[in-house]
Amino acid sequence: MPRDVFPHSTPELAATRKKLAPDIHDAFTKFSQSVFADGALPVKTKQLIAVAVAHVTQCPYCIRGHTKAALRHGATPNEIMEAIWVAAEMRAGGAYAHAALALDTIDEVQHGRSNA
Repeated sequence: MPRDVFPHSTPELAATRKKLAPDIHDAFTKFSQSVFADGALPVKTKQLIAVAVAHVTQCPYCIRGHTKAALRHGATPNEIMEAIWVAAEMRAGGAYAHAALALDTIDEVQHGRSNA
């Protein structure tokens, strides 16, 4: 994906977001800082989780930002890639698990128990 598909995040865009909803912006910033602070989980682990989730939510800004943050907090490229593979498996696992809905529907329709 070319880097110019999405607008680049700039200080001007950040200032506009804050100007349009300053209280919400400040609350979100404080929340984010709290979430990513050292706690029961170290920052590195939190950033690896964020990298994985960013791949599931498919947010290019989050992928770049949290990958950089993970690296700054000591994550290795191998750890980052492994976190991404965990996300991929979980996403695929959801499709696999939800196949039960399709199989149940097939059974209902084939046996005349469908409401459709």
